[in-house]
Amino acid sequence: MNVSTTERRLMEGSEAIAEAAIAAGCRFFSGYPMTPFTEVLECFAKRLPDEGGACINAESEIEAIGQAWGAAATGARAATGSTGQGLSLMQESMSEITRAEIPIVIFNMARGQGDYFQATRGGGHGDYRHIVLAPQSVGEAVELTQLAFHLADKWRHPVVIYGDYLIAHTAEAVATPKIDFGSLPAKDWAVDGSLGGSGRSRNVNPIGMEKGSKGIDPNGFWQNLADKEDEILEAEQRYEAIDTDDADLLIVAFGTLARFAHAAMRDLRAEGIKVGLFRPISLWPFPKEALVKAAEGCSKVAVLEQNAGQMIEDVQLSLLGSVPVVPIGGISTDGAGFGIGALLDSDLIAGRARDAHAGRPVPRGVVA
Repeated sequence: MNVSTTERRLMEGSEAIAEAAIAAGCRFFSGYPMTPFTEVLECFAKRLPDEGGACINAESEIEAIGQAWGAAATGARAATGSTGQGLSLMQESMSEITRAEIPIVIFNMARGQGDYFQATRGGGHGDYRHIVLAPQSVGEAVELTQLAFHLADKWRHPVVIYGDYLIAHTAEAVATPKIDFGSLPAKDWAVDGSLGGSGRSRNVNPIGMEKGSKGIDPNGFWQNLADKEDEILEAEQRYEAIDTDDADLLIVAFGTLARFAHAAMRDLRAEGIKVGLFRPISLWPFPKEALVKAAEGCSKVAVLEQNAGQMIEDVQLSLLGSVPVVPIGGISTDGAGFGIGALLDSDLIAGRARDAHAGRPVPRGVVA
């Protein structure tokens, strides 16, 4: 099957993500079906054999991440994924992979935005964080998917792509050429089964994969991991700020919900309300310094998220009380639980933002 990567084609997000990953060099994928992730798995299964790669329909999410973990440990670009429910089963492996410093990409095609804490805090054991990138469109998912593989190799660290049902099933005209993000260090740590000679590791070890090391140094190991995460925190904050220079009300939103917030922002500006939009693209590291700058001069910050209130904690921790922070989002899903709820409506969002700006209470909880 010949697939042009330079011509724009109408693709659903699931296909575009698979094509972008393959363009980035991904040659191993493993997953277990669960809507809305299933189509991502199917697209990898169709395309990877043509590229000399392998895609496995695993027997469970635990097996899927274990297989991807093993492939990545050999130095291959490997990925796995699920919805948030499936990623709950992967949490132990995700914490172990982080400690082993194995680069891997994990897709969460989530059902709504209720997985924010899972993505940014993690549910595994130990002291660890993951890079988390949240695209708002299929086009951005193509770019961030390729960036995710680059960052995973750059930092020897797991990277999570936080998508959703709309990303997976919305069709957009996109191209998927390979993007050059710069040079990367050699993978001289990767396992090759040898005991000596090549300088590569001989086993996969959750306390480091350095060949020739004897004994363990838990304190040194954890300090090195903490130092690396500090470097990531400094280097990899990503965001988009729109019309924030003169904003009186700042809306903070991420992922596809931010597109609805952008439309609401335009309507409110047409009414004369000076509204700005701040969109964290990296949910960890959270772009707190940029948010502080965007909120300067605002009378209020309104946090729009499709859950009971999770990202609002990172907003509050960033602003430290310098600007009042109020929630304007809420729990919102369809009957199937896929996240296509009433909140995905720019008129409704504009109304809730208008109320917040005027100081009127915005009801919390289910948005129906």
